[in-house]
Amino acid sequence: MGQADAASKTQKKQAVNRREFIGTTAAAAAGFMIMKPGLVRGTQANSAVRVGLLGCGGRGTEDATNLVDTGGARVTALGDLFQDQLQKGRQHFDQYQQGKGYAAIESSQLFLGPNAFHEIANSNGVDAIVIATPPIFHVQHLEAVVAAGKHVYCEKPVAVDVPGAQKVIDIGKQAQGRLSLDVGFQIRSCPPFVEMVRRIHEGALGQIASGEAHYIAGYIDRPAWPNATDEERRLRNWVHDRVLSGDIIVEQNIHAIDICNWILEDHPVKAAATGGTEGRPAGDTAYSHYNVVFYYPRDVAVTFSSTQFNKGWFDVTERFFGTKGTSQSPYSGPIGIWGDEPWHPEGGNQSEGNGQFSATGKFSDNLAEADPEKKKAFVESISSGQFHNQAEQGAISALTCMLGRTAAYTNKPVTWDDLMGSTEVWESGIDLDKLNYRG
Repeated sequence: MGQADAASKTQKKQAVNRREFIGTTAAAAAGFMIMKPGLVRGTQANSAVRVGLLGCGGRGTEDATNLVDTGGARVTALGDLFQDQLQKGRQHFDQYQQGKGYAAIESSQLFLGPNAFHEIANSNGVDAIVIATPPIFHVQHLEAVVAAGKHVYCEKPVAVDVPGAQKVIDIGKQAQGRLSLDVGFQIRSCPPFVEMVRRIHEGALGQIASGEAHYIAGYIDRPAWPNATDEERRLRNWVHDRVLSGDIIVEQNIHAIDICNWILEDHPVKAAATGGTEGRPAGDTAYSHYNVVFYYPRDVAVTFSSTQFNKGWFDVTERFFGTKGTSQSPYSGPIGIWGDEPWHPEGGNQSEGNGQFSATGKFSDNLAEADPEKKKAFVESISSGQFHNQAEQGAISALTCMLGRTAAYTNKPVTWDDLMGSTEVWESGIDLDKLNYRG
């Protein structure tokens, strides 16, 4: 892990002061007049917020479909590195939006190849862009979209290395007050989770003493792509590549770790961890499991464990133990607060649930309203001018995961200050211009 000089470290610590990141900022620039799209473009079909999707894989398609279905948006542009993915996305959205009276996506709004991110960002046919590309590209793509003056919904993680996360915080400052910049932590919009956390923050657990969280998942199957080059196969199956994804703790486990930060209203000051690749197929570079102890302020230790090779079982849960009670927040199963101030969601499912994993993030049970509420709020923030800015929150949660990752990679405790001194930039080592992206 690289070390910066003392002055640089001080600046970095100030940039991500943990007392400043909490919450989601919603603000409009003083004197900035917002006209709803319907007042500008006329017809009901054309009044919808126009969305461009950058990255037409499973999660990106789910994000953009939710924006159409529950946010009232319209997908008008698509961008992807590969021709087959781009055509698959076009077919999906042309068919899906036909029933809503929307015209087919114009050929001029289909952007292919390494420069697709720049072209879609500068398209006059979009108001907002969903970024769902491999995580190593998120910072570059986010920077281009904000520079072009487009609202953005960026999938997590916002970055895979410390300098990247720092850059995202800077990008957020550029967007502040003039654009919505949302990050894909949809659970923070899920009604039962929102109410549970509100009660915890009001003291329902008393003094929190400790916590426990886990993300137990199976291996994410991807096609073999026998005719692809090694570089193309890495990109298409980026979830198996630690550099392109940030590893499973940064790319997948971040949802559970973000909830821990949310509940504790802080980030850890230190972590100790182990991990390894047991159970992963040959050629995969991502870890298969992590075991981490995150040390938060006020002497709160949270143990976290994860797997991504387990067969026949899926479970994600966070539990916190306080002087007045205990909370539990699983994806599926009993959710609520037990103790002096008990609470459970009215009409909620208190059974164990189906426990099914979804690589696209489409879940039922406790998360049934997570995506719809998140996407609805994003579109409303654009239409109303009450812009969201979740850049710093997204960066802090990514950095928290990197803290655990670094502790596991080095097999020694790592402090937050140690982490923030890292100048290591992760590089894919892939020349995108040499790819056969047309198929």
